[in-house]
Amino acid sequence: MSVLAAAINDAARLTGSFMLRSGTTSTEYFDKYRFEARPDLLAQVAAELALLVPDDTEVLAGLELGGIPIATALSGRRVLVVEDVVSTAGQIVSSTRDLRSLGAEITTAVCVIDRESGGWSALGEIDVDLRSLFTRSDLG
Repeated sequence: MSVLAAAINDAARLTGSFMLRSGTTSTEYFDKYRFEARPDLLAQVAAELALLVPDDTEVLAGLELGGIPIATALSGRRVLVVEDVVSTAGQIVSSTRDLRSLGAEITTAVCVIDRESGGWSALGEIDVDLRSLFTRSDLG
């Protein structure tokens, strides 16, 4: 067993009685959140998965919740953060730090509405340019 396999096994394998999404029961369960929440393991998983991605791949689809952090880590260096409404930009700041720790290069975030509540300034402090479709002022 590889070092990565052992680390994932140690972090994510649970034993007991589990009802799987398929409707079957199992005596073991791999809790993906236990390795996805660890930047060190997630970065290693993404590095190994990158070797399996066909050269002609144009888009990654991170499926419902669990696949999203993996697809994000695997997607490479240049990441655009997309948000709906920005107030203080706390979530963008936090997520940007997490993504950067995984090797992502983030220079820009886009949002639909900037509430003009300090988000632009907070993002400037971490060298992220906020581009909004509308500001609170635009909406009256």
